[in-house]
Amino acid sequence: NNFIPSSLQKFKTLIAAIIQNLERGKKLVWNIEQDQYTDNGVAPYYSSIGIHMRHVLDIFDCIIDGLPTKKIDLTQRKRNERIEQDRLSGLAYYDQIISKLKELDTEYLDLEFEVSDDLGRGMIKAKYTLAAVLIQAHSHAIHHFASIGYIIHQLGIALPDEDFGYNPTTPKTIRY
Repeated sequence: NNFIPSSLQKFKTLIAAIIQNLERGKKLVWNIEQDQYTDNGVAPYYSSIGIHMRHVLDIFDCIIDGLPTKKIDLTQRKRNERIEQDRLSGLAYYDQIISKLKELDTEYLDLEFEVSDDLGRGMIKAKYTLAAVLIQAHSHAIHHFASIGYIIHQLGIALPDEDFGYNPTTPKTIRY
């Protein structure tokens, strides 16, 4: 029980968990209709599944874009409306992000990056390791998948699997 994983093992576990979760989102997009993907009629936020999916993937894209400079700006999301309005474009974006995550070099994992974001009171910059910002992006994705879970419930669509939108630490007895 005192086993401490190597950087390589930690990296593989982190990337595998992120990809597993992103594959859940991709599975949902694959199994719904175009009109369900773009339906923005569910109160109170009136956002579509496509908007949430694009947003989740944009965060990972910002991280990937920041690798060469070691500066990740989470306000520089591409916000490509085609991704949120066309489910096939959304699926292609999933493939693109997953492919780039698989290509990440383990040497980046513990490197320090400058991460910037606007939290509502102007830009804030902080130092993160790549592992830390990827963990944050993964949790952010789960949070948005929970919001999507509410939308798909209102639209009468089944969850793609029982873990969709749940943090892995949520006890299963509380979920149901």
